[in-house]
Amino acid sequence: MQRLAQQVAFITEIDKLKKIQRQTILLDRSRRENDAEHSWHLAMMVILLAEHSNEPIDCLKVLKMVLIHDLVEIDAGDTYAYDEAGHHDKAERERAAADRIFAILPPDQAAELRRLWDEFEEQKTADARFANAVDRMQPLLHNCLTEGQTWQQNGVTRSQVIKRCRPMENGSTVLWDYMLDQVNRSVAAGHLRDDSTEP
Repeated sequence: MQRLAQQVAFITEIDKLKKIQRQTILLDRSRRENDAEHSWHLAMMVILLAEHSNEPIDCLKVLKMVLIHDLVEIDAGDTYAYDEAGHHDKAERERAAADRIFAILPPDQAAELRRLWDEFEEQKTADARFANAVDRMQPLLHNCLTEGQTWQQNGVTRSQVIKRCRPMENGSTVLWDYMLDQVNRSVAAGHLRDDSTEP
């Protein structure tokens, strides 16, 4: 019963992810999404877009990664992608959160989820690189489809978007090429300020 109690305690704890608000606007523009919604969306993207990975991937493993990658934000909060100051101690805050949150689980499950979280963060495997590609693609797609709403609210420029999202290419050149075209369309439509000559 102790094992089950630990599992239920973890399930209860991660319910808090539903209250962590992100900058990303829902496509109907009614409100910002929360971290749980983001993770669900990424899981669907993995199922649908896995064929576009640069290398073969273990879909179940990638699904686990995208479902747990933001659990640390329960403690660390969501750091906006273009908040340079917030990124200075982001890794430290998130490691401390991972230490606490995954330790709620029975030791074997805690170790498995922590290994997956670390793998996602290190970006050294095909699975992690594809998980990262969809994680960067989802908010980028939302911005393109909402006429750059959060880009404009935060004064984000094309060069910032390219710098932030180019690592998508490491997981999927197909997805990166598609999204680069969408970014350029956003610039042409006046939804994203162009401050770069980079292709």
